[in-house]
Amino acid sequence: MNNIHLEITDREGLLYEIEAPTDMNMNLMEVMRAYEIAQDGEIGICGGMAMCASCQCYVQNEEEVVLPKMGDEEQAMLSEAFYVKPNSRLGCQIPVTSQIDGLKVVLAPLS
Repeated sequence: MNNIHLEITDREGLLYEIEAPTDMNMNLMEVMRAYEIAQDGEIGICGGMAMCASCQCYVQNEEEVVLPKMGDEEQAMLSEAFYVKPNSRLGCQIPVTSQIDGLKVVLAPLS
């Protein structure tokens, strides 16, 4: 099993430094749910379909990680979401792979 290191700051400002497996076909939203980083029912409401923005987060890295390109569904959802910033991404659209080792994100506020 290969693990990567992630730093996730929750909506209250609490930092979680976690190890996430790359061999379980998970995305960032699922990791946040597994580690109970957000209150139950506050993240992944749509089940990871890029339809609710409850897993919106702000990527803090400058160049250290390689994120997948933003797809049309993610762009459409973010165009309708609240508190969107230039570094906003949906956690459900970021697969947990070795390319995101060292990723640092902050969960966006709920609308």
